[in-house]
Amino acid sequence: MNRIKIEIKWAVIFSAMVLLWMLLEKWSGLHGKYIDYHLYLTNLFAIPAIIIMVWALKDKKRRYYSGQMNYKQGLISGIIISVLIALISPLTQWITTYGITPEFFPNVIKRSVELNYFESTVEAEANFNFANYAKQGLIGALVMGIVTTATAMIFIRSKNK
Repeated sequence: MNRIKIEIKWAVIFSAMVLLWMLLEKWSGLHGKYIDYHLYLTNLFAIPAIIIMVWALKDKKRRYYSGQMNYKQGLISGIIISVLIALISPLTQWITTYGITPEFFPNVIKRSVELNYFESTVEAEANFNFANYAKQGLIGALVMGIVTTATAMIFIRSKNK
């Protein structure tokens, strides 16, 4: 457990940041009045997500590896963080769906039908629901976390001189 203490810490920090982002989206109207912009602006989440992952990897390098971390060590750490975030993501999606913004799915279903993204409410409901978003969040956290780690470690790893 001590070996992955740093990864657990950063997975919790990341998950808290996800919930904060959802609050910001709701408060800014992206889940209601400005829902048409949600599809585009929600992608800005990648910025703090990448920053948090880089901070996590640098923290692991500094605290656990005493400033000397190779690519493989960082990749393993990032994969562990990504798996932990993925495992927590259904909970963060549940909190978002039922606590922070229960109006999001009804709003996005209604609007997507109005804009003819879907032909019927039933079709839109099949796409916009807790179960679907929980699965997408779990898979997305895992894939994006590993891709971010693989890229970031090119720059974070210790270089042998």
